[in-house]
Amino acid sequence: MAQVSRGRRLMGEINVVPYIDVMLVLLIIFMITAPLLTEGVKVQLPKAGSQPLSARNAKDPVVLSVDRQGRLYINVGGNPQLPAQPELIEARAAAALSADPQRAVLVKADTAVAYGVVVQAMVILQRAGAHKVGFVTNPLPQSPPRTGS
Repeated sequence: MAQVSRGRRLMGEINVVPYIDVMLVLLIIFMITAPLLTEGVKVQLPKAGSQPLSARNAKDPVVLSVDRQGRLYINVGGNPQLPAQPELIEARAAAALSADPQRAVLVKADTAVAYGVVVQAMVILQRAGAHKVGFVTNPLPQSPPRTGS
């Protein structure tokens, strides 16, 4: 006797609904966590028309931030969200630069900070062994192209 299968056939299609659900959950997770991953202290950066750093130099730089009140923060060593004393900043920067002397060193200062405070921050970095120091700025706003009449 021959067997007859009734009403059930093999399904040759993949059910993608569970994969779409997982993708949407991951999308929501990334949308929530991405703003939390900002690095450093919130400062109002000056605008300048300079060229961006090359990718080789911009990889994991030492960033010394100066906020509106003149407090100093550094992104290496301890918690980058807590202000640090100049001696501690110098020690952390020296340790980071001794491990990688070619590491980029940047100063990220608020526009309202006095020039002397920024110079003191640069002196701290120089004592730590930084030979080249760059400044973090915002790009100038792009003006719309002129139309010829």
